[in-house]
Amino acid sequence: MKSFVTRFVLCWALANLLLLTASAQQAPPPNTPSAKTPDPAEKGQSAEEPKVSDKNQGTSNDRLFYTLPNFLTLENSGQVPPLTVGQKFWVVTRGSFDYILIPWYGFLAGLSQAENSEPGYGQGAQGYGKRYGAAFADGTIENYLTGAVLPSILRQDPRFFQSSEGGFWRRTGYAVSRIFVTRTDSGNEQFNYSEIVGSAMSAGISTYSYHPRADRTLSNTASVWGSEVGYDTITIVVKEFWPDIRRKLRKKPVPAAEAVPQLAPAPGRPAAQ
Repeated sequence: MKSFVTRFVLCWALANLLLLTASAQQAPPPNTPSAKTPDPAEKGQSAEEPKVSDKNQGTSNDRLFYTLPNFLTLENSGQVPPLTVGQKFWVVTRGSFDYILIPWYGFLAGLSQAENSEPGYGQGAQGYGKRYGAAFADGTIENYLTGAVLPSILRQDPRFFQSSEGGFWRRTGYAVSRIFVTRTDSGNEQFNYSEIVGSAMSAGISTYSYHPRADRTLSNTASVWGSEVGYDTITIVVKEFWPDIRRKLRKKPVPAAEAVPQLAPAPGRPAAQ
């Protein structure tokens, strides 16, 4: 369950993200060098965009802030073929059981225990273990329902197609709208039943199954549903601007040898060896 501390941490992270993004967009574009044919050795080093997985065409190997799985986000993708049912389940499985989620869920469980949310779990190692298991189950169930089960049944595309067009607020509006509007497997736009209904189903399953009995109420289920949709909204905004942030983080100072152009030798004098 998303507690007050968890929501505060997420809002704080989003605020810092927006400041960093605004700074990245206001930075002047670098001078464009004269066109030249890149050396074969430079081709792999100069690539900015994440490579498409050879095993799962139409998904990526990208990670948000180089850690959290971002396999269902495509950049500058244009028209791509729809994912098969098998691909939808495979990419969700790949992301849901990624190694980085082990400490991530541990962090969420620690926040929950620190403020003693859902007291029915208790404290100590046993309480922490229950919170960890609940956090892992919450995330995994929602991932499968919103990214694989319902998209397969409804033939909706679970991927996020980054825009990168327009200014800051236009792109933010586009990202937020993807919570409610998604692409179908046929390429049309449709209400995002997978996200809205899937997160509601996830909230109901988790609340009325393995969470403390005292928290099994309709109002708490609605609160969990709203928290999940809110968290997904923040995440999708981060996904929209992550390529800009990644380029800013990767930007390296130009070496002195490259910054100062070499002067041509004077006529009649040999070039320096």
